[in-house]
Amino acid sequence: MGSRLRVFLTREQDKTLLNLRTADVPQKVKDRAEVIRLSAHGWYVEKIAAHFNWTAQTVREVLHRWEKLGLEGLWEKPGRGGKSRWVEADMVFLEECLELEPRTYRTHLTS
Repeated sequence: MGSRLRVFLTREQDKTLLNLRTADVPQKVKDRAEVIRLSAHGWYVEKIAAHFNWTAQTVREVLHRWEKLGLEGLWEKPGRGGKSRWVEADMVFLEECLELEPRTYRTHLTS
């Protein structure tokens, strides 16, 4: 078994992370900030993982990113996630086609 992973925060860092709870930032950032605060307050990785319904490895990754990058490590790197395949010209074309077409389109919803 490895050594216990724990983060130590200054008062200023703790206050900054606490303020992120009410800031206009993505929920992932708020969750990561709370993970770091819980670690600083003595929670074990496994307990934090159970609290957030995450894996222990995810919690460890958040804590390691904090140690390596600090506050910057809470946000996603640019370019992450799926890339948009539609451009504005595609949407304009579809809207024009739908306006010209006399048929009505709808989807079949299943319960």
